[in-house]
Amino acid sequence: MTTAEIDTPHGPARAELHCADEGVAGLLLGHGAGGGIDAPDLVAVAGAARAAGVHVALVEQPYRVAGRKAPAPAKQLDAAWLAVVDELSGRWFEGLPLVFGGRSSGARVACRTAAEGRADAVLCLAFPEHPPGKPEKSRQPELDDVEVPTLVVQGEKDPFGRPEPGPRRDIVMVAGDHSLKADLDGVSRAAGEWLGRVIRPLIA
Repeated sequence: MTTAEIDTPHGPARAELHCADEGVAGLLLGHGAGGGIDAPDLVAVAGAARAAGVHVALVEQPYRVAGRKAPAPAKQLDAAWLAVVDELSGRWFEGLPLVFGGRSSGARVACRTAAEGRADAVLCLAFPEHPPGKPEKSRQPELDDVEVPTLVVQGEKDPFGRPEPGPRRDIVMVAGDHSLKADLDGVSRAAGEWLGRVIRPLIA
C-alpha cells in the first residue's frame, strides 16, 4: 500500500493506492459524506477489484484530510476529485482505463465528473437517489448524464431510494440498507464481475 497527498484547489486530498498483480485498469473510489475510505463496502470492492486485476486508489476528500466532518459543497468536491484524477492518471495509472467510483456522496461525485475526467466506466455504491422521505428531490439526472457503462449496487431497504435502470446502467440489489454491510459478499461479487466485463473490451 502507498499513500500520497495530492494538492487540489481546496486543500490537500489523500490517495491510498492498493496495487493489483496485473494492473490492467485503475479504479478510484471516493467515500460518503460522513464516512471515510474504511467503509466496509469500499474495502470489499477494493479487494474485488484487485482480484480482477485492477489497481485501486481510495480517495479522501480535502475536508476529511483537514479533520472536518461536514462535507464541502458539490463544486468543491468535484474540483478536488478532478485534481486527484489528473494527478493519478499521470503518476500511477498512466495509459490505463479509468473507472470512477464511490459510495453515496462519492458515487454522486463520480457521476458528475465522469465526462470531464474521461472515465471509461462508473461504479456506484449506495447511490443516494433522493434524501430519505423526499422522493421528489431526485438525483436521477446525475446518473442519467453518465454516458459510459455504470454499475449501481443498492441495498433493498435503502431509505435513500432506488435508482432507475438505463441502457448503459446495471442495477444490482443486495440485502440491507444504505451501508451495504449486510451482504458484503454480494457487493464484492457484483463489482468484481462487472469490472471484468467492462474492462475486457477496453484492453483487448
